[in-house]
Amino acid sequence: MPAPLGEDDSEMDRHIHAPLDAEEVRGLHAGDYVYVTGTIYTARDAAHKRMQEALDRGEALPIAVKNNVIYYMGPSPAREGRPIGSAGPTTASRMDKYTPALLDLGLLGMIGKGKRSAAVKDAIVRNGAVYFAAVGGAGALLSKAVKASEVVAYDDLGTEAIRRLEVENFPAIVVIDAAGNDLYETAIEEYRM
Repeated sequence: MPAPLGEDDSEMDRHIHAPLDAEEVRGLHAGDYVYVTGTIYTARDAAHKRMQEALDRGEALPIAVKNNVIYYMGPSPAREGRPIGSAGPTTASRMDKYTPALLDLGLLGMIGKGKRSAAVKDAIVRNGAVYFAAVGGAGALLSKAVKASEVVAYDDLGTEAIRRLEVENFPAIVVIDAAGNDLYETAIEEYRM
């Protein structure tokens, strides 16, 4: 449960490394602030659709999802000297129909914004995964945590291509933890009290 405003909440700040460690993920709780360092991947609607089509044909995915994090983001063009442009999250529910299959293949983390479906929550719990939220509207600030960006699949999709990002202290909040606790639901209840 988040600390009341004004109280020291530094014990909720967690520094984690990606790819993720399953045991560490199980130790995260809805409401924790995290800083992710390491390798994560971007994918949005079109890339998820192609990955599902590949799975349906029995083909390998273009990235290894096991223990990895997918960030639902399509960046703007990079300014000179920067690895990426604005890098804000997109609405996660647009990927919900594809997400359970990826979680069942070992995906451990997702970063986006907004609520998730009951099927996604069930798959998060079943697989001991986690859903993080990044702050929408803060794409320029979030891009500062991106140290390198490289298209690794579906280049023809432009901003929706899959990218490998190297991030350092990428800020996010645990929204749905491995036990199924959902910050969007608990925050509403706490606010009503």
